[in-house]
Amino acid sequence: MSTEEEKRLAAETAAERIEPDSRVGLGTGTTVAYVLDAIARRGVPARYVATSPQTAEVARSLGITVEEFDALDELDLAIDGADQIAPDGWLVKGRGGAQLREKIVAASARTFVVIADSSKPVTALHAPIPLELRPFGLRATLRELGAVTLRDVGPSPDGGVLCDYHGDVSSARALAEHFESIPGISAHGLFAPELVSEIIVATAKTVTISTPGGQQ
Repeated sequence: MSTEEEKRLAAETAAERIEPDSRVGLGTGTTVAYVLDAIARRGVPARYVATSPQTAEVARSLGITVEEFDALDELDLAIDGADQIAPDGWLVKGRGGAQLREKIVAASARTFVVIADSSKPVTALHAPIPLELRPFGLRATLRELGAVTLRDVGPSPDGGVLCDYHGDVSSARALAEHFESIPGISAHGLFAPELVSEIIVATAKTVTISTPGGQQ
């Protein structure tokens, strides 16, 4: 089974979690694109919000109605991909440049489901870690961060400057706390296990469904 087929299988498994009339957050990235396809085929009536203009545009092209998140104060379910998945449930996300919105949506959902192909689980998280920085005082923030490279891309959906951290990632929690102590960082790509309800990983032979800290 190819990587794309694994993404599709994980996405279809997650799409089955969507209940009629529920409120659903849609993530950003290539794996989530398969979720949109599955939603369009199933035609489940639900209220959808997107974490990026790209996701919203693709969803609408498939006939999925996407509304502004400001119309809702809570989500029943959020589905998103991941760049890395550690055994303890820590994630690295944000390669698509929408980690701030992805984190807000994940935290607002009663259930946050992460989907991935077999290349995403890792024995330990490693650099790069995506960051979204505030434009104001950018040079001071970069000086404080040290080992970062700016991406040659446009701003994030919220006007943030996108870059990647290349320093030590031996303690995800300590690094997350460090990032959160720097005022110039809008969001970082480390997602704590407490945010994650379920992880769906598709391989060539099976679909593994687990929760942070132990397989179901």
